[in-house]
This record gives sequence, C-alpha cells and structure tokens, in this order.
Amino acid sequence: MASPSEPANSTPGLGIIVESNPSNSRLSELGIKSWPKWGCPPGKYTLKFDAEETCYLVKGKVKAYPKGSNECVEFGAGDVVIIPKGLSCTWDVSVAVDKYYKFESSSSTS
Repeated sequence: MASPSEPANSTPGLGIIVESNPSNSRLSELGIKSWPKWGCPPGKYTLKFDAEETCYLVKGKVKAYPKGSNECVEFGAGDVVIIPKGLSCTWDVSVAVDKYYKFESSSSTS
C-alpha cells in the first residue's frame, strides 16, 4: 500500500509535463513540423530554461534531474514534453536526442 505522500505517477513540484504517444491530431494542432530542430549526443547537459519550452522527441531517451531535487523525470522518442520557464536541470541523455522545439514568446514578464 502506497503512502499518501508518494503519488504513483506524478512528480509534483518538478513542473515538467510529459505527454506520452500523443495522437497525430495533437501533433498537427501543435504545428510541430514547422518548429526548429535540435539534437545532442549521449552525455550530461546542464540546462536553464529562460522561457517555457514545448518539445517533441523524434529520437532519444532522457532523464531530467531538476536542480535541488532528488527526483527525475524520464521521457523519450514519441513524447511531447513541456518544460516550465525558469527551470534549471541536468539532462542525462542515454540515447542521442533529435527533437522539434518551441519556446513560448510571452512578453508578460516584468
């Protein structure tokens, strides 16, 4: 029996949202094919997100470790991932990443 402080499938406070195997209509709705692409070989990368990023992994496998947390969020090929603005994390890439990405261009920062 799991204790109430250990939710089964969520990572509260980390803020990274993973949509596994989104439908083709969801991908079309997001307009993913028009986004720029980025890739990296396996390794560890320290990243800071100055804007919210939505990305779709075509290839790859990642464990993201948000700064100050012992938890990690795993995602990979076929996942849509939303990373909140201001998050610093380390990506432990075990399979080379190829992704489409988009940053939110919200000018409401003050």
